[in-house]
Amino acid sequence: MATAQEESKAAYHPPYDEMILAAITELGEKDGSSKLAISKQIEATYGDRLPADHSDLFSESLAKLKESGKLLFVKNNYLKPDTDAQPRRGRGRPSKPKPDVPEGPELQSTKQRSLPAKEKKPVSASTGKKRGRPPKSSNTNGDPAPEISEIAPTGPKRGRGRPPKVSSSTEVSVE
Repeated sequence: MATAQEESKAAYHPPYDEMILAAITELGEKDGSSKLAISKQIEATYGDRLPADHSDLFSESLAKLKESGKLLFVKNNYLKPDTDAQPRRGRGRPSKPKPDVPEGPELQSTKQRSLPAKEKKPVSASTGKKRGRPPKSSNTNGDPAPEISEIAPTGPKRGRGRPPKVSSSTEVSVE
């Protein structure tokens, strides 16, 4: 069991929200303070009084402060929001203001949103043919396909590539 003096020593530190905000103020960095810098500042100030699970509690508190809007997270740095600063605009042209129109079933537009669906006709019923190019067949009259030896040329075997150009300078004498 821990003694009363150790319990009072370990339990005396402000809430994490206050420690984080104070550390950011003490660091005073223009672009905000990193998570590591804030943690080191808290450990330097309250080092012997922090609990063993300091890193978990610290991370949870930072997340809660960020979600609640008490801290801003910009470029991996945490900073306090400036109450006097104007909100940052996004890139590009601002959107047009939308007119205030209450939503309701009676106020919905009666304008048709799209064209009506076309009636689909069965393909075979209208023309009797399938769409697209017909499949390639080597024989259309029903005869069996000819043998390869019947189709092959009987001359000398040609080499690969383009044949050499025949020059017109060689004259052939006809006698």
